[in-house]
Amino acid sequence: MFTDTSNSVAFSASPVEIYDVVVVGAGPIGLATAIGLRKRGIENILVIDQTRAFRQVGQVLDLLPNGLKAIKHLDPNAYEEVKKSAINFLKNTQPHHEKSVSKAPDKTPPKTSRQWVYKNLHGQKLRSIPLDFDDWFRDYGEGRVSIFWYVLQTTLRHLLPPDKVKANHRCINVVNEPENCCVRIDCVSDTTMEANPYAYWVDRQQQNDIQSQMLDTAPQESATKSFRAKLVVAADGINSTVRKILYTDSPSHDFAKPEYSGFAAIACREIADISNNLQTEIKEKFFPDSSVVTVSNDEISTNPDCTQDTRMMLFRRQDNQLGYLLHLTLPLDVLQGKSGNSLTQLALQELKKANFPNILKQLVSVSPAATIEQRPYYIHRAVTQSAWSAGRIVLVGDAAHGMPPFMAQGANQGLEDALVIATLIAKIAESNNWDDIPTLTKAFKKYEHLRRPVMAYVQQVTLKRFPYSSDKDWQEYGKQVYCRNFDQMLEALM
Repeated sequence: MFTDTSNSVAFSASPVEIYDVVVVGAGPIGLATAIGLRKRGIENILVIDQTRAFRQVGQVLDLLPNGLKAIKHLDPNAYEEVKKSAINFLKNTQPHHEKSVSKAPDKTPPKTSRQWVYKNLHGQKLRSIPLDFDDWFRDYGEGRVSIFWYVLQTTLRHLLPPDKVKANHRCINVVNEPENCCVRIDCVSDTTMEANPYAYWVDRQQQNDIQSQMLDTAPQESATKSFRAKLVVAADGINSTVRKILYTDSPSHDFAKPEYSGFAAIACREIADISNNLQTEIKEKFFPDSSVVTVSNDEISTNPDCTQDTRMMLFRRQDNQLGYLLHLTLPLDVLQGKSGNSLTQLALQELKKANFPNILKQLVSVSPAATIEQRPYYIHRAVTQSAWSAGRIVLVGDAAHGMPPFMAQGANQGLEDALVIATLIAKIAESNNWDDIPTLTKAFKKYEHLRRPVMAYVQQVTLKRFPYSSDKDWQEYGKQVYCRNFDQMLEALM
């Protein structure tokens, strides 16, 4: 199943040094896995990543109760560090469950909880979701925080020894070496720019920057290196190289690459040049009670051209600038290649189909062409029977089950994967079953048996995008996703 795809490059690896675990991918999920392994006494590990240097990339993530519970079970210290690094985490207050009784009555007015409000096209409130830690903790036994992706990565990376995390090591091949009872991971370090077509926003300026950087970079010879490991955890994202190699020449070859989900986004994060009249009208209609609003058509239309899946997230920054994120159902070929004014026209066309009010179409029409972005959303469907492991290799996070971000569960579910895998590998190490392939297979099948049904449910809800369903539906979703007993889950692995 594992074939060497780089015949022209000679790889060298020490026949002596074999890591217990190599994690491919130094995003939050790969790092959390490594932290969990070290917490359980497995020190002989390495995390490699293709990025040439760790830099400020990515957007804001919401860590919800299930994700925070997973981090706390992985390593309580990591949990505390992540909370400290979160955006505005518990500023001037303490978590509800840690507050002490005041000696004197507090005469200050009670703080209003921040809300993410959902409204229809007329500005009428449909429902709201609290954004504060205390509200979530009260309902689900754990809170909610927002954190920048890079800050989360940096926080977790600093909990590992520096020599355990290596940047500029792009995995290009994994090769089973039964004679050494291990897997060989072939890597290349170079200066070429290789864009990920599945996981990033694209705008015209970004495309120009990439092209100019490629033209300005003198060709350099690639440096190659290999590592060996008893187990490989592939946390290398939705465009996973390990997944592609794993599925080559296997019954799952059709699932090697991500599948377009049918959903895409068009966004403009800062629009400064807005007339006072338009700004006032939008704020009065959609922002009287929240700085984050999602707008959709909640009416059943007899017009076949009315796209009720079109949703628009509006946000007002502290400097009062407005921005938006537009989620659409589009054929992929309609979106590809569009930027600037052509993206604006596409967005206006979709808003018109969905009967959005003129003030929101005017907002889109004044979007600066240089800053408007687009992103298709991809998925690895959990309902398929493509295995998440083979031999000594196992997939976690987006490499196993990536999906659109509508329910903010990508990172949270990946953290659950990290907890389960770290627990199972620790059990393998405790029994010294590193070379017992049937035991490894059984452990990874247990991981998949536990995680696949949860992921299938989360993906189904994500693609349905039901924020306007009944309170009963929301309570059931919260019970299924946020309220699971992690202690019982871990007991099931023993």
